[in-house]
Amino acid sequence: MKQAAFEARYLEEIERFEKWLDLGKRKWRVPNTEDSSALQTGDVPAAYRHLCQLMALARDRQYSPDLVDRLNHLVLRGHHVLYGPAGGQRAKLFAFLAGGFPAVVRSERKLVLTAAILFFGPLLLLLTAVQFYPDFVLHFVSPAQLAQYEEMYDAENVRLGQRNSDDNIMMLAFYIWHNVKIGIQTFATGLAFGLGSIFYLVFNGTIIGAIAGYLTSAGHGEPFWSFVSGHSAMELTAIVLSGAAGLKLGSALIAPGNRTRKSALVEAAKPAIRIMYGAALMFLIAAFIEGFWSPLKIFTSQIKYSVGFILWTLVLAYFYFGGRRRGA
Repeated sequence: MKQAAFEARYLEEIERFEKWLDLGKRKWRVPNTEDSSALQTGDVPAAYRHLCQLMALARDRQYSPDLVDRLNHLVLRGHHVLYGPAGGQRAKLFAFLAGGFPAVVRSERKLVLTAAILFFGPLLLLLTAVQFYPDFVLHFVSPAQLAQYEEMYDAENVRLGQRNSDDNIMMLAFYIWHNVKIGIQTFATGLAFGLGSIFYLVFNGTIIGAIAGYLTSAGHGEPFWSFVSGHSAMELTAIVLSGAAGLKLGSALIAPGNRTRKSALVEAAKPAIRIMYGAALMFLIAAFIEGFWSPLKIFTSQIKYSVGFILWTLVLAYFYFGGRRRGA
């Protein structure tokens, strides 16, 4: 390809990246603009990688020094913004949250859907069954544990979902530990050819469904559902994503294709770990909501349900729209 054809094909793309650098001022963010030609934040990593390829091509084909120097300068500026000590980690984190996380989740949508069925299927089944057969819950939870749950979700309890002796900081620490444990169990056990992830998805869905069904049938439905409505979007979605990441590891071991199991596992671990990064953040957010918002009784159940509905809507919209290119 001659230089004239190269410039005609790629000049607009080069100028878009240059404009992003000029406007961003090393803040990893382009100011809001109605300009449809502006480079979007979620597209920056891919645009930078392609710019590096263009620079290599220009050098290899010995295009004019002016063009090569311009591309080299842009690559150096981009590298400084993306990976420099002043803001490289923040930049990569922002890009991941802005588009990388929902994009990788969508790329593994079959596994995410499988994990959702394995988790929500038993949850809804037990939630329904215990309404008709309340004693069935004793197959999963001891009488002492049920008594504790009834106390925690009693309408007269000052702090919903907690004991009166508990405080927010202590419960926050407990919720973080509890969520991290569930996430690690569900993800890491996928190394057992996916069987561990399947077990923990079904197990957690069963336990949650059985307890939710019992509390609802025992007359504690409103306190319980108003308590869980706020953090459920983050926590339950994170459990499903942890399971999907574990299934990704398991599927690589079961069907490595033409690769060795080791190389297939290494390749599968890349998207799986990226999913777990996002799931870990969702677990953390859920813990904060559960520790500081969910126990409050100064707000009516209707307000809490509304907040829960809004959070579920935002989570689903984020994973559906986040990281999509314009027109995609």
